[in-house]
Amino acid sequence: MKSKQLSASQAAARLGVRVETVYAYVSREILSRTVAPDGRSSRFDVAEVEALARRGRPKKGVRRVGAVEVSLASSLTQVTPEGRLAFRGRDIRVLAESHHFEQVAELLWTGKLPARPRWSEEPDEIALRVSRRLPKESPPVERFAVIASAMACHRPDRGDLRPAVAIRHARGLIQTFVGALPVLSRARIPRAGRLAARLWPRLSGLPPSRSHIRALDTALVVLADHELATSTLAARVAASTRADPFLAVVGGLAAVSGAFHGRAAAAAYHLLSAGAAAASPENAVEDALAEHMSRDARFRLPGFGHPVYEEADPRTEILLERVLATARPDLREVIERVRVAADEESDTAPNVDFALGALAFANGMSPAATESVFAISRTAGWIAHVLEEYGEAPLRFRARAIYDGEGD
Repeated sequence: MKSKQLSASQAAARLGVRVETVYAYVSREILSRTVAPDGRSSRFDVAEVEALARRGRPKKGVRRVGAVEVSLASSLTQVTPEGRLAFRGRDIRVLAESHHFEQVAELLWTGKLPARPRWSEEPDEIALRVSRRLPKESPPVERFAVIASAMACHRPDRGDLRPAVAIRHARGLIQTFVGALPVLSRARIPRAGRLAARLWPRLSGLPPSRSHIRALDTALVVLADHELATSTLAARVAASTRADPFLAVVGGLAAVSGAFHGRAAAAAYHLLSAGAAAASPENAVEDALAEHMSRDARFRLPGFGHPVYEEADPRTEILLERVLATARPDLREVIERVRVAADEESDTAPNVDFALGALAFANGMSPAATESVFAISRTAGWIAHVLEEYGEAPLRFRARAIYDGEGD
C-alpha cells in the first residue's frame, strides 16, 4: 500500500519548524521528498516525518559523518539568526546610511572609522598589463585571481605581514581590480574620489547620478564582510600558513567563484530577466521552481532564503531601498512582483543576492557585474580576516579524514 504523503506545510507543522527548514532538511539529506503530480510542489512520506519528529530535530549543519563545522573567535563581524549584522560593533544600516565603502574597509582593517580616508595607491600597471592579455570574456573573479597572483609575483615586500604593509597592499589590490574592468560609459572617470564613482562606468552604460553611485556604494558596504562565509574561511586557512595577503585573497576568490556563493546574484539576475520577459513575473517564478526542483531536490530559488538568518537578511532591505529608488517604474514593478511571487511560492525571504541581482538588472549591467561587485567588496573583508589570522598561532587548521574506502 502506498504510504501517505504530506505537503511541505503539513510536514513543517508536524516537525514544529518553518517550511524553509523542511527544505533545508532535504538539502542536508535528512529528509527525502518527491514531486507532486503538478510537477512543482513537494510531498513527504508521513512515516519518515514521524520518525524524524520522534527522534528530535537534527543539529544544524550536520549532514553525515565527517560534516565540517568550524567556530572561531573573531572581533570583526557579528551575525545573528535574528537578523543583526554589525562590523566591529557598528550596525550595518548605520554604516550603509552614513559612510562609504572606503571608510568601512578601514574600519574592518583597523577598528577605526576615518572621516576622509585617502587611498593614494594607484592600480598596479604590471598586473593590468597581464590582465589585458586575458580573453575579453574572462569572468571577473578569474581575472581578479590572475591580477592578485601577478601582484604577488613582483612585490618584494609581499612577505611583510605587518598590518600597515598588508593594508597598503589591500588598497592597491582593490584599486587594481576596479582598473582592470573595461569602461562601458562615455562618462569621465574621476581619478580621485569615491571608489563607487570610479567603478560605475565599468559596470553600466547609464550616466552615473548621485543616487546611482549611492546605490552601488551601499552594495559595496553591505557585502564587505559576512563573518566566516566559505570564501572567508578559505582566505583564513591560507593566512594560517602565513601565505601573503595577495595569495590569501586568491584563496577567497577561488571559493567565491562557485555558483552557490559569489555567482548566486547572477542567478537572481536571470530570474528577474525571465520575469521581465514572461507573461507575468509570477509565471517566471513558478517556471523556475518547477524546472530546478524537478532536477534537484536540494534546489533553492536563487536570491531567496539564507542558511544563517531565521528571518530576513538585514542587507536586503538596505540595498533594495536604494535600488528601487533609482529604478525605472517598469523595472521596479518587475522586481517587486518577482519578490512577492517568489516569497509566496518558496515561503522564504529574499536575501542580499536578490538585491544585488536587482541592482544589476535595474541599471543595465550584465550578470557578471554582480560578481565584480561582490568580489571587490568582499576583498576588504578577506583582508581583515587575514590580518586577524596573522595574529593567531600558525597552522591551526588541521582537519582529519574518516577513511571510508576499500581495504583494511
